Amino acid sequence: MPSPFPAARGDAFEITEFLRAAGLTVSGIGDPDVYLWIDLDVDGRIVGSTGFELSGADALLRSVAVHASLRGTGRGTELARYALEQAASLGATRAWLFSRRSGPFWQKIGFVPAEISELALALAATHQVRAFAASGQLYYETAWSRALP
Repeated sequence: MPSPFPAARGDAFEITEFLRAAGLTVSGIGDPDVYLWIDLDVDGRIVGSTGFELSGADALLRSVAVHASLRGTGRGTELARYALEQAASLGATRAWLFSRRSGPFWQKIGFVPAEISELALALAATHQVRAFAASGQLYYETAWSRALP
């Protein structure tokens, strides 16, 4: 499948709606320090997304989602790997993420359970960590991590 398109600032509303429908966090969407890519269908609607935030050599993978019609096709894995490659190309050596319900998916691409306190310390300046901390949600989350090549 082709590489996803870099999201433009004008895409923020549509991406936000797509991620909300997928039950994912939308803090920082549209900010230049949140790297995002999208897949579009033939009608120009978003059917996939992936992205990350950087903090030094750590990347917080986020916004990895595919439309229900694409689930089980491998596109979610491709999008996740694409974001990991992009983060590594910018100098990230470790990737982290939050996921309470998709652990088996993340384990298939090398993620292992991690301590939430380690993630919070490494990525304290990211939108998602700040939002989770402010809402009290942070310590109810499940953290995952993996080294990047």
